[in-house]
Amino acid sequence: MGFTIGRETLSGSRRRDRMSDCTTVAEYTGLWGWAVVPGARASAAGPAGSAPARPASARVGARHCSCGDTACRAPGAHPLAFAPEVPAGATLDEVTKTWSGFPGAAALLPVGRTFDVIEVAEAAGRRALVRLERMGLPLGPVAATPDGRAHFFVAPGAAAELPRLLYRMGWVDAELDLRGLGPGDHIVAPPSDLGGLGPVRWLRPPALDTAQSPPQARLLLGTLAYIAHRSPA
Repeated sequence: MGFTIGRETLSGSRRRDRMSDCTTVAEYTGLWGWAVVPGARASAAGPAGSAPARPASARVGARHCSCGDTACRAPGAHPLAFAPEVPAGATLDEVTKTWSGFPGAAALLPVGRTFDVIEVAEAAGRRALVRLERMGLPLGPVAATPDGRAHFFVAPGAAAELPRLLYRMGWVDAELDLRGLGPGDHIVAPPSDLGGLGPVRWLRPPALDTAQSPPQARLLLGTLAYIAHRSPA
């Protein structure tokens, strides 16, 4: 089954964009050892040729998902149910063969395999990142999303252990804008677009020594919780 956003014409620019997408996905699978899933994209306009169902004033800010579900609860921010996963270790040729069936797909990373994610507000994440680097603590990749969130890659198991770790550190009753993402979750990988809001970007890109072995959550959690607690909502 194919995947399109509106009506696509394979111009030279579109072909170059597609190859760029394939190269990025192949870097994730071949260099960093991560699986990648084709994800939906969102647009401000409805499907090509569709008539508006509401007045324009009521549609300001409305986003439509390329999955085709008009009631989609996460426009442009979820895996395509019919798309195969590109496994870790896939070569550029293998990626191109799969990705060619889903032009324009966002690259989504399954969480809970080689890494879990601790998510905080981007402003707090940026401050925590500076402090953690000054402290010389081990760090994995860190990404920022266009909706103002920061994703810290940590060792698998962190999401399940997060309540216990916060309890042991004395943060159990604190109001923290902090959560763990684990098995069953997906994150949008840079530089893919998130829900029509703009591209996800790296605050700290992956490296060979951290992509497969991100730090234990307990090494970062104290600083992340402290700064999240002190940051305004």
